[in-house]
Amino acid sequence: MFAFQMGCLFLAWLALCLALAQAVDRSNFKTCDQSAFCKRQRAVQPGQSPYRALLDTLQLTDSRLSLQLINDINKVHLLLELYGLQGNMTRIKINELKPLKPRYEVPDVLISDPPTRPLSMVSRDENGAVLALGPPGQRVIVSARPFRLDVMEGPQLLLSVNSRGLLVFEHLRERKDTLSHKISSTVGSMWDKMKSIFSSDTSKDALAGEGAEGADVPAKEGAEKDGEQEKDKDDEQPGMWEETFKTHTDSKPNGPTSISLDFSFPGVENVYGIPEHADNLKLKTTDGGDPYRLYNLDVFQYELYNPMALYGAVPVMLAHSPQRTMGIFWLNAAETWVDISSNTAGKTVFGQMLDYVQGASETPQTDVRWISESGIIDVFLLLGPRPADVFTQYASLTGTQALPPLFSLAYHQCRWNYNDQDDVRAVDAGFDEHDIPYDVIWLDIEHADGKRYFTWDPNKFPTPRDMLQGLEDKRRKMVAIVDPHIKVDTNYKIHNEIRSKNFYVKTKDGNDYEGWCWPGSAGYPDFTKPEMRAWWASMFSYDQYEGSMANLYTWNDMNEPSVFNGPEVTMHKDALHGPWEHRDLHNLYGLYVQMATTEGLVQRSGGVERPFVLTRAFFAGSQRFGAVWTGDNAAEWDHLKISLPMCLSLGLVGISFCGADVGGFFKSPSTELLVRWYQAGAYQPFIRAHAHLDTPRREPWLFGSENTALIREALRQRYALLPYWYTLFYSTHLSGHPVMRPLWVEYPDDATTFSMDDQYLLGRDMLVHPVTEEGSRSVTAYLPGKGEVWYDVHTFQKHKGAQNLYIPVTMSSIPVFQRGGSIIPRKDRVRRSSSCMTNDPYTLYVALSPQNTAEGELFVDDGHTFKYQTDSQYIHRKFIFANQSLTSQNADPKGQFSTPAWLERVVILGAQKPSAVTLHAADGSQSPLEFDFDAHTAVLTLRKPAVNVGADWTIVLR
Repeated sequence: MFAFQMGCLFLAWLALCLALAQAVDRSNFKTCDQSAFCKRQRAVQPGQSPYRALLDTLQLTDSRLSLQLINDINKVHLLLELYGLQGNMTRIKINELKPLKPRYEVPDVLISDPPTRPLSMVSRDENGAVLALGPPGQRVIVSARPFRLDVMEGPQLLLSVNSRGLLVFEHLRERKDTLSHKISSTVGSMWDKMKSIFSSDTSKDALAGEGAEGADVPAKEGAEKDGEQEKDKDDEQPGMWEETFKTHTDSKPNGPTSISLDFSFPGVENVYGIPEHADNLKLKTTDGGDPYRLYNLDVFQYELYNPMALYGAVPVMLAHSPQRTMGIFWLNAAETWVDISSNTAGKTVFGQMLDYVQGASETPQTDVRWISESGIIDVFLLLGPRPADVFTQYASLTGTQALPPLFSLAYHQCRWNYNDQDDVRAVDAGFDEHDIPYDVIWLDIEHADGKRYFTWDPNKFPTPRDMLQGLEDKRRKMVAIVDPHIKVDTNYKIHNEIRSKNFYVKTKDGNDYEGWCWPGSAGYPDFTKPEMRAWWASMFSYDQYEGSMANLYTWNDMNEPSVFNGPEVTMHKDALHGPWEHRDLHNLYGLYVQMATTEGLVQRSGGVERPFVLTRAFFAGSQRFGAVWTGDNAAEWDHLKISLPMCLSLGLVGISFCGADVGGFFKSPSTELLVRWYQAGAYQPFIRAHAHLDTPRREPWLFGSENTALIREALRQRYALLPYWYTLFYSTHLSGHPVMRPLWVEYPDDATTFSMDDQYLLGRDMLVHPVTEEGSRSVTAYLPGKGEVWYDVHTFQKHKGAQNLYIPVTMSSIPVFQRGGSIIPRKDRVRRSSSCMTNDPYTLYVALSPQNTAEGELFVDDGHTFKYQTDSQYIHRKFIFANQSLTSQNADPKGQFSTPAWLERVVILGAQKPSAVTLHAADGSQSPLEFDFDAHTAVLTLRKPAVNVGADWTIVLR
């Protein structure tokens, strides 16, 4: 009874906090100055590094260089390993040569051991060595004193490592006990007194004439003592062996273990990536403020435009200049801070012009410093040279975006919470009544029995299979939440099994770790254990997850992990995952939860059906397991704006399946904001409306018929473009190139695009500039590409590239442009769900370039299984327009798939009126086609070619 009362009190307190809070309480989260290791590391100033390469230890095999480093202050030896990797990458690992015990190295993120390439010695002397990396002219210069690496290509310096001398590697050590420390201090005091005696004038005279070598001995001993004093000083810094933040104490049994390394990019002024932060796409310098923090946290209603940590962390940064794009992948899952500085930061336009006029020759340079609390230095240098190369390089390490089932690219309807089965049925019917397409309805935590996941509330959802079958009859799906905090309840099967199998994370004392979350007292499964992940996956089988069906998918929330009464609302760092502390692997936890859930959805179908799992927390490699969203945003215009750079940043580091809660999770949007958010969301990779428990209902038809029509039209545009979206996701699944990408990715030498994050590209061929300002009457879109043309997808008006285009807007406007030279497939017959459109006909939109050419692709499969992979059950077509002919040819002969879908229309933008149009079929037959030509818009429409979308054919214009 007492536990029940306490649980009720806790939930009442939590509800009050949620209701009263208007924004994040920043005092709940550390700054660098409040993080002992970050403060220590940041106190190290650029300058002469204490680390020296011991060249006599250098060993070179075919693809690996090993070399010892020594810290000349504390005499600790490190082991440097350098690998040449295929695909123009280099890997650098630094660890203690002889650690007291193993240090954590991140598992399960790399998809395999990266294949290596040969290294060879070019030259070597007492000052360093030069190695050839493989590509012609590419070398790495190893400097010995101080230790430094420089990567060269011909005469050009690409990047430097430790050029600022910020390598710091805190070695594992035994903690000095009080008695031994006192003895050491006493002995030290006696030595000081003896030295004082022998340093008198008389003693000096007595020692005179013993020779230079003898005279050097006291100096050498003094240097060694200075080193010991330095080590003692290091051990005495605050927060090394214990650290307190607010009411939480971190015991730090391993002492200080942090690491740091700096990288310099000459010629670079633009860096991107390291999500997740609610900030601009182009990263800012951090001089005078906090570094960017990577530490997965449940941040309530996060602030914008600052470097605070959020729900996910991907330690990948891209450096871009008009000449080259490169990347750094810092493979470390501990809390990490990233400092950025630039020699051009803060210069005004006038100052830059003055430099130019005065002939200033300072080369722009960006310096980046990575700081992590534990683990080893394991860093991959992605040497480009083009943006596409960097994407491919990173994908070769961590994998590509999983190909999502087609329905998951359609519209999702969610709130916390749909009350019961009748509510679900009414909302579902509301979409049909108002002729608004949707595919998935979601259930939040209230659907479960007392927030016991894998269960259903027996009063609100007594017959979940009937509910799911009702959705299936309309070819729709459901997603239900399954969080990783497990209610501590001996009547709860999931809890009992986890406890009996000893699968919970442990406290530092070896007990099951418990914290407060939605159910009250909760345990946290140790997803780092493969056997725990396998068991979790088995819980999604239909005989274990009662009431589930094939059209039920999963949402993993709160998996940072969120611990309401923990330090920074997360797990204690000294909690244990087997031999490892939570501090070593914190940022991996969410990835492991999604990994196990994804495997469960795959296994339940016998490996046939593709899963859909949404996660809030993520790490490098999370793209292999599903989708992410930007977390608990707010119904504010700035939150709508920030969704663009947040998803763009994720796409740059491999996670293309990204979206933001449409309408904002907290607060209530104005009608204008809600409509604009639907319009923006319709052109983002993942589109889901979501809302907080305390907000008024906001289904799309609740804001008047005019606004319902605007939302309906935005979603219909989304559904019409599903063939294009699906083809883009297939492309990123193969290549790792982002679906939603900044303009500079396709126009890497156009400096106008480098800071641009209010518009973006979908693939190469569609440019989107959402309206994100309240009361907008116009927007200005930048159309890139000198000598190119762009077509307004709504009016078909043609515009030249390399210009800022003023666009008047109304509430119905969604500024979108198709690139001249592209062909985009659509399905213009929109139905109530994407599955209902499976066999519907296609329309090709052919946007001609100034050279009257165009090309595009289409990927088709069954939309939901792995048969495209296991049995080559797919169609991959390439469309080419040239010499007044449009041709469909097979882009991949391996694909074998049949579909009744056919080609309904071809719309050619920028065309001239032909005298005749003829279809040439694969069997040699020819037939004339009807067409219409609009001279005002220069649009030619070819009607009913009626050829199968998977067939070879050519349409000839005369």
